[in-house]
Amino acid sequence: MQLFYVPGSPYARMVRIALIETGLAGRVEHREVTLRDPASTLLAFNAVGRVPSLRLEDGAVLTETLLILPFLDRLHDGPRIMPQTPAGLAAMGRAVGMLDGIAVWNRALRLPPEQRAPAVLALEETRANRVADVLERDLAGGGYGRGGDGAVDGAMLALGCALGYCERRHTVWHWRAGRPALSAWFDRVAARASFQATVPPPSGI
Repeated sequence: MQLFYVPGSPYARMVRIALIETGLAGRVEHREVTLRDPASTLLAFNAVGRVPSLRLEDGAVLTETLLILPFLDRLHDGPRIMPQTPAGLAAMGRAVGMLDGIAVWNRALRLPPEQRAPAVLALEETRANRVADVLERDLAGGGYGRGGDGAVDGAMLALGCALGYCERRHTVWHWRAGRPALSAWFDRVAARASFQATVPPPSGI
């Protein structure tokens, strides 16, 4: 199998961490590619041109993290990456939804100032803060696991990668302010070997 990825993508990072945590990393060739590039090597395998893309042994290519993670769960005997309860799925969905909004916010900020839509920036900043406040309450009550030990599931992956993205590539959002439980949880997660091995490069935003 082959995993096409870019180091800065939090969505690809979720799959890269899952491969490490499940012991599957050695079965997958990791291929770094370029995005929004008509000469990208990814396009020969996936016309969508998005990462993560997982090329299977039969040539089929899976795109989108939420499709790849359940497939990976079929290949290992350890704890499932995808949550197995409605509460776990809801927690993962909350974190992925926050990340999706942050990605939109980040892309909007990369436009020239005269092309930015203030309403979009305000909407996504408000959304991110609203979800982060809910997460702060969830974590203070013991949600999302302890973070530093035990098995990783999709909720932990999504939230850890979302916050890791903000630490390195969306630093305009000061998400730690007033959220001690969220901050401490992320610090424990970020210290895991799988997260340390996949730290994204800084972007300057």
